[in-house]
Amino acid sequence: MKFSEMPYKRLDPQAIKTELAALTERLRNAKSYEEARGVFLEKEETKKRVETMSTLAYVRHSIDTRDEFYDGEVTFWDEICPELEEYWQAWTDALLETPFRRDFEAEYGDLMFVNAEINRKTFAPEIIPDMQKENELDTEYGKLIASAQIPFEGGVYTLSQLTPFKDDPDDERRLAAWKAEGKWYKDNQERLDAIYDELTHLRDTMGRKLGHDGYTQLGYYRMLRNCYTKEDVEQFRAAVRKYLVPVADSILRQQAKRLGKSYPLSFADAALMFRSGNPRPVGTADDILAQGRKFYDALSPETSEFFRTMLNDELMDVLSTEGKEGGGYQTEFFLYQVPFIFANFNGTQGDVEVVTHEAGHAFAYWMNRQRVPIEYSGPTMEASEVHSMSMEFFGWQNAEGFFGPDARKFKYSHLAAAITFIPYGTMVDHFQHIVYEKPELTPAQRHAEWKRLLGIYMPWMKLDGEIPFYSEGEGWQRQMHIYQSPFYYIDYCLAQTVSLEFWAMIQKDPADAWKHYMAYTRQGGSRTFTDLLKNAGLVTPFDEECLKGVCETATKWLENFDLTGIE
Repeated sequence: MKFSEMPYKRLDPQAIKTELAALTERLRNAKSYEEARGVFLEKEETKKRVETMSTLAYVRHSIDTRDEFYDGEVTFWDEICPELEEYWQAWTDALLETPFRRDFEAEYGDLMFVNAEINRKTFAPEIIPDMQKENELDTEYGKLIASAQIPFEGGVYTLSQLTPFKDDPDDERRLAAWKAEGKWYKDNQERLDAIYDELTHLRDTMGRKLGHDGYTQLGYYRMLRNCYTKEDVEQFRAAVRKYLVPVADSILRQQAKRLGKSYPLSFADAALMFRSGNPRPVGTADDILAQGRKFYDALSPETSEFFRTMLNDELMDVLSTEGKEGGGYQTEFFLYQVPFIFANFNGTQGDVEVVTHEAGHAFAYWMNRQRVPIEYSGPTMEASEVHSMSMEFFGWQNAEGFFGPDARKFKYSHLAAAITFIPYGTMVDHFQHIVYEKPELTPAQRHAEWKRLLGIYMPWMKLDGEIPFYSEGEGWQRQMHIYQSPFYYIDYCLAQTVSLEFWAMIQKDPADAWKHYMAYTRQGGSRTFTDLLKNAGLVTPFDEECLKGVCETATKWLENFDLTGIE
């Protein structure tokens, strides 16, 4: 079924609650595993229906935040989802208490019970109003970002549409674009500060209502951390500072030399990888998608079928249009067993990375779309990001098709960006730990913390006041995950480390690397992150030697890569 043909219907909240309550009661009263299993499968169908309708509303709203109908539907789901959580939790309680647990584990594995125990710690009826308010604030932030109208060179642009100007080879034009973007954020800073301040205190309150010292532990439970701890993340951050920051710093020093700029670099100059300009994809959005089809056709029979379905069934919305939310994401419509990709093409390298990154997520779901329970169709977030970030590196196999004469530029800048990203992403995580450990910080104090962390994780950035929004430590407000998905960002860093393992494999033997990738992907969400890696013959990023090894391999490749003829 095509996306445009998928029917949307607002569900009756009371009917859903009644249905869930009845299913829960039947599970509790089941006299045999066969009976309990039958109820369990009915619950799966109910969840598919509820999730699909809410996802349709959110996707169509994100495509055009000005659409009054779907704006109202998002408001509806923001209010009803926290109320439904009470009924989902009652089901979870019944499942955890069923006398047929061993039978369920024998058929479906024990991970759904491990995850259920964690989910149980994320909710109590008394936080429903807080969850509703949190949803409201998250939506407000998304709409505010989508509403940006930035005057520049006689035109008016959204934040996404302004992006190509931010890495323009012309120094004055590039800096002017950064200043224009920074001015919009500064003009809206009072509301941005207020939204985050309210979110921080709200989440801290929820954590305390659930018996925690604050939000951090609740945040970890919400992210379903089922195989590593806060201490493991702290050790990873320490390893990033030890191994990644020096390598990234050397990359930026070389970049400064190529650009003829002094070190450290301004934010505007750091955005330009080559004096002659950053790599640009060849052709229009349709051309990029056509190259995507060529790439996936060649990669494997499974990826070919997947991507052709995405194209034929309108399961990608990639053009940057007025009123559209920023960023990109992948989601699923469980009723129809298909993924969906949302993006904002803007003529930059990122357009190709959408076709690989978000499609990596989508392909992973495609391969596991018939799994039971549906939660096994995808793993936890850090494990999911391995699918996407690693697929970006498999995309090198069609670099010439995507980038034409800029293919060499792309390979160098893509690998360099993967390395320099990890310190930034780790800084985002460190910042959030500080914020939720000290919810009493004022907005000004939060900005000061971000600025302090910049000096630790990104010493190559010059904080000279040229672009006040960035130099005054406010640049974190561009990162929607900090507002809407707390503690998510470290997942990208863990996954990027694993993707660099795949990158190294691809350099030696692409076919063997793909076998490892499929071994990882075919497991869906049936295993924890660390077990998924182990079963696919990969090293966990929590092993310091992993980070050390990928740094050494990538550094050697970058140092020996032929940039002859590229200015």
